[in-house]
Amino acid sequence: MLRVFEFKSVDRIPNYEFGYWRETIDRWHREGLPEELKTDAEVEQYLGLEGLESVEKVPVIIGVWPRPPEVVLKSEDDREIVADGLGGIYVRKKYTSTIPHYIRYPIRNREDWERIKPFFDPKTYGRVPLNWSDIVEKYRDRDYPLIMFVGSLYGWLRDLMGVERISIAFYREPDWVKEMMDTIVNLVTTILRRVLRDIKPDIAWFWEDMAYSKGPLLSPKLFEEFMVPRYKKITGILNEHGVNIAVVDCDGDIEQLVPGWLEAGVNCMFPLEARYVDPYKLREKFGKKVLLIGGVDKRALIAGEKAIDKELERLTPLLEEGGYIPTVDHRVPPEVSYQTYLYYLKRKREWLEKHHP
Repeated sequence: MLRVFEFKSVDRIPNYEFGYWRETIDRWHREGLPEELKTDAEVEQYLGLEGLESVEKVPVIIGVWPRPPEVVLKSEDDREIVADGLGGIYVRKKYTSTIPHYIRYPIRNREDWERIKPFFDPKTYGRVPLNWSDIVEKYRDRDYPLIMFVGSLYGWLRDLMGVERISIAFYREPDWVKEMMDTIVNLVTTILRRVLRDIKPDIAWFWEDMAYSKGPLLSPKLFEEFMVPRYKKITGILNEHGVNIAVVDCDGDIEQLVPGWLEAGVNCMFPLEARYVDPYKLREKFGKKVLLIGGVDKRALIAGEKAIDKELERLTPLLEEGGYIPTVDHRVPPEVSYQTYLYYLKRKREWLEKHHP
């Protein structure tokens, strides 16, 4: 994995994938996948993948903690009304994988933020496991990749406030937005300093999901003003300890955000949704400064075997150049049959063996 991202020759490219929608696994149970396999990691392991869901992650908690319990307020035919424990209320589908639809977001004003702010305290008991010395010893002589999750500056606040409220806050209450982001940065950097004393992960992993089909949800100007300097506080600590690969998980059309991420030391883009992002264009514009994961168009798997062959052929020059690990460009949707997915995996293995850097 490290040699791929260093643009060096390799004996093979890691065979990662990005998991499946719940409905996909349900369908595959009817088509031959063993019924006892329920989770993404279980399916990946059964299929012989080194899937992203299976990659070891440093077991510390960065994010809201302790996580308050949810309460189902009302159950209807196909949906539930749920209190999220943070002051928000949302609608959850019972039988379909969807993003929760919030009726009331947890943060509507500064008073709500002051109530939730303690959930981002880095000193809260339980963020670092009690058996930390055992974990350090476990990783001492490892021969497999290790990921460190390092949080979200925009995505978490968007989830807590909603797109509309946080968008307005950038203009009307910029100091408040900066305070919330600084609170998150303090949490991440405090935990990082604790972890990096003992363990050196291979990859730092951000989650943002701050773009859609037409571009970013936040203007590049505001992104570079509010977020880039704060990312640098995190990546600076990572770089000091030799962690030089920082992935950002962001769907949609991310092209306008890539320059800011690269400036901030966030250098690997994922999952490169093919409908919105051209990885060749990113490599042409930013050269080997940009690393890439994803990019295999899920629509090719829906279309069938010939489309799969054509899609892999499309990505061959990128694979051979290096700095790129291919996966389906989001979770595999239920329109893909089990047999078609097995064909994709067979062809992909052959492709990875033939065309590695």
